[in-house]
Amino acid sequence: MGICAKELRHYVVRPTLKHLKMWSPTAENLLLGTAARESELGFHIKQDRHQALGIYHISPRMHRNIWDFYLAKRSELSSLVRGLASQREFLCHPHHELATNLSYATAIAWLIYCRTEKSIHSLPEDDIKGLGKLWHNYFHRHNPGSVQSFVDSYERLITGEISQSSDSRTANMIRSL
Repeated sequence: MGICAKELRHYVVRPTLKHLKMWSPTAENLLLGTAARESELGFHIKQDRHQALGIYHISPRMHRNIWDFYLAKRSELSSLVRGLASQREFLCHPHHELATNLSYATAIAWLIYCRTEKSIHSLPEDDIKGLGKLWHNYFHRHNPGSVQSFVDSYERLITGEISQSSDSRTANMIRSL
């Protein structure tokens, strides 16, 4: 099992998006769904025979592209992202930040979507299939995963966890009676 979806949402994804001044419920759900589909919320931070790292499975090449072609033109945003990276490790091993620094990896994952210049925030936050289409079309264009695989991962790891925690609270309330 990977990271608790509720905790990832509240302690990593939401604060990171707010730090970047780009928070919306839709953005939050898209990143949670991406982490669910890519790594099962951190169960696998590196797959065999793949270079991609972290809960979002971002490749070193994509990481460089975000810095060279997207952030290079946006100095204020690049400063905010750089502020999330660790001081020394980022200079020595920048790609390792994708595996070891959840906030930094979340920022880079979000920027992969932002570079498409699609209006993500206009999509309803509960349109999981729509989020899956964004993931499929813009996050890993050459990934063999389907929109349905995104939806399935989201429902199993995000929606399912919310249901389980509600069921646990209800069971605990019943036991206390």
